[in-house]
Amino acid sequence: MDKKQLERISELTRLSRERELTAAEQEERQQLRAAYLAAIRADMTATLNNVSIAEPDGTVRPLKPKGSKTLQ
Repeated sequence: MDKKQLERISELTRLSRERELTAAEQEERQQLRAAYLAAIRADMTATLNNVSIAEPDGTVRPLKPKGSKTLQ
């Protein structure tokens, strides 16, 4: 997600406060929001995949979700 897309989301939000958005604008905002959320989820997953836990006995293990599934 680049700065131009984030600015467009903000612009559409400002417009929605002033007037009702057209169907095309609503669809564009929905697509931009979905892309934004996907980018946040991907960043968070990448961050969590790089987290390691240091145990009291000195061993280090990767963080895994409950059920020992790997993060996707």
